[in-house]
Amino acid sequence: MLSRDDWIHRLDSKEIAEIDAAFQQVRDKGISFADMTRENFPLERFPDIAARARETLEMGPGLFLIRGLPTLKYSHRDLRLIYWGLGKHMGTAVCQSSDGDVLGDVRDINVDINGPRGRGYRTNQQLSFHCDSCDVVGLFVLRTPQSGGLSMIASSLAIRNEIARTRPDLLEVLYQPFPWSMQGQEKPGQAPYYPQPVYSDQDGHFCARLVRAHITNAQRFAGAPPLSKAQTEALDLIGELAASEEFHFSMMFEPGDFQLLNNHVTMHSRTAFVDYPEAARKRHLLRMWLSVPNSRPLSPLMGHLARDQTPGAVRGGFPSLADGYVYETPISYGGRPST
Repeated sequence: MLSRDDWIHRLDSKEIAEIDAAFQQVRDKGISFADMTRENFPLERFPDIAARARETLEMGPGLFLIRGLPTLKYSHRDLRLIYWGLGKHMGTAVCQSSDGDVLGDVRDINVDINGPRGRGYRTNQQLSFHCDSCDVVGLFVLRTPQSGGLSMIASSLAIRNEIARTRPDLLEVLYQPFPWSMQGQEKPGQAPYYPQPVYSDQDGHFCARLVRAHITNAQRFAGAPPLSKAQTEALDLIGELAASEEFHFSMMFEPGDFQLLNNHVTMHSRTAFVDYPEAARKRHLLRMWLSVPNSRPLSPLMGHLARDQTPGAVRGGFPSLADGYVYETPISYGGRPST
């Protein structure tokens, strides 16, 4: 990945000017986040970039980076509007926390990542390799930390194939259900854990999902099946392979970066970081969880993550709102409409 650049697009002056003009139009007309659409955030060049990004995410390495937006000329609110507008041209945003937010702030607020409701994006601690609960995660970089905070991406498919080559016995285990914690978001009368495999296949398409803390947390609950020795060994092996340089690479964010990852075929992590002491300089990213119109079919075994497993469906998001959250109007880019 480091020897190629087909997964990176650096915005040129015309593309930047187009984005700025769309932002100025939204701001001057007083269009709110709730009322913003692709039509009232008009872009002519960016949709081609978005299409290339979606193709690379689904049919290529599962990673795309858009770089070069000049963040210093805008306020934080302006940058939120711009990111939300660009997201409208990428896909459909889904809920990413129990707060119901679809545009999240990634910054350190001293949350314990190992707590029953711990979330990695609210801490400065080292993160283990994991997948987010959506088709595509997008991170928009406003400010970087004083030191650390290296972004690391691993290929879930390469790791799966290595396990198939070296430990086929553990590969079989990873296709079987593991108990996952609901992370305190279960509804009254609902079990605090649910079954879901780490690996699944559907119609020739692979999917990996792993948040090890959620699996570990499920062991707190009476009635949750205890992890077997083989299950623990399989999870350990994924972690070891992902952490090895053979299966991941690292990149340092720059302000203005827009990183996109396909959660079904990549895992991501981040090294610990140290913030600047001044509040105005602390590390700050914006995050969207996106459904995209060219997403792959998913196995029915992934029904907790995706109520609709058909390709192109609007799906994913935080489980606590799975039955009550009303998604924004779905989008279609030709072919099967999102539903």
